[in-house]
Amino acid sequence: MKILQMNFEKGWRGGERQTLFSMQEFRKAGHEVALLTRANNELAKQAIAEGFTVYTRQKAWQQLPFLIRHGKQFDIIHSQTANTLTWAVLAKLFSPAKVVFTRRTAFPIAAKKERMTRFKWKKADLFVSIAQAAAQEPRRLGIETIIIPSAIQPRPVNSQRANTLRLELNPDNRIILGTAAALTKEKDPLTLIRAIAHLHKQRQDFIFIHFGADGDQTLAAKALITELHLENTYLLAGFHEQVEDYYSLLKVFVMSSRHEALGSSVLDAFLQHVPVVSTNAGGLKEVLADGRGILCDIGDDKALAKGIDTLLNHPEDARIMTEKAYAYVMDEHNVQKMGQRYLQAYEKLLATSH
Repeated sequence: MKILQMNFEKGWRGGERQTLFSMQEFRKAGHEVALLTRANNELAKQAIAEGFTVYTRQKAWQQLPFLIRHGKQFDIIHSQTANTLTWAVLAKLFSPAKVVFTRRTAFPIAAKKERMTRFKWKKADLFVSIAQAAAQEPRRLGIETIIIPSAIQPRPVNSQRANTLRLELNPDNRIILGTAAALTKEKDPLTLIRAIAHLHKQRQDFIFIHFGADGDQTLAAKALITELHLENTYLLAGFHEQVEDYYSLLKVFVMSSRHEALGSSVLDAFLQHVPVVSTNAGGLKEVLADGRGILCDIGDDKALAKGIDTLLNHPEDARIMTEKAYAYVMDEHNVQKMGQRYLQAYEKLLATSH
């Protein structure tokens, strides 16, 4: 097969990592793989470094003329992010290639956008959701979707890098707790800060490190940390590349999201044998089911604090939990398995069209 992957995001987050994983697996299976992406983004740099054919454009709308001119060269055009689907759908007028779309979010669709969203989604020849939570909205709008979970790939931890950060942020060698999430409303950092304030009233033997880029809640988060006198306890570390190296420092990983299609940062914690306390938002409920973590209701700061304290006080229970979580992520979120699932879906799609 000739496969074109489309991802026009500026940064390097879960969707971009999944795009590159998919390309690697498709090439291993003997297929021709190319990428259409934004010029000079991290995905383009990494794909070029690995020898893939990479087409770059500066502006999002420039994807359409590219697809009109070159789309017919491909069997599959895979829109890996929502902002590329519009152009892939419009290009169907000029190309026989089959359009595949992967939905990576679990946000509810606003009423005013339902009609246009349903139209675009129905034009995809194959609709993929990364978790049951991501599938709820398309199914509500009458869209058939299959589930192909995102994958994660174990890699060696740079322990020297992690130790450097530990010495910098934790010179008095307290227990380290943490999260990796942008300071945005859907990640709900304010609930997490309140949870740490509750925990701090019970014990003062820890620090909490929040890795993640600034967002619409940055100012409110900083103000709340000051208000609750957590300046020396709750540390905003900002965005770090390869943040997974620092998971090895953590006794507990915490998520406070209000919306989450899957929660790939939790999967990274699983790989590092770090126990997880999380809200039951979206796909997190699926990932942490069957004793793989402690689940709390969305917005329940006291429950999050209690969950963290429970894991710190019962290390044997935490160890059993991490063993279950590690076995799960190595099986269900295996990169090779994800690649095979996509290729089987592609082949079935092409077979039914002939």
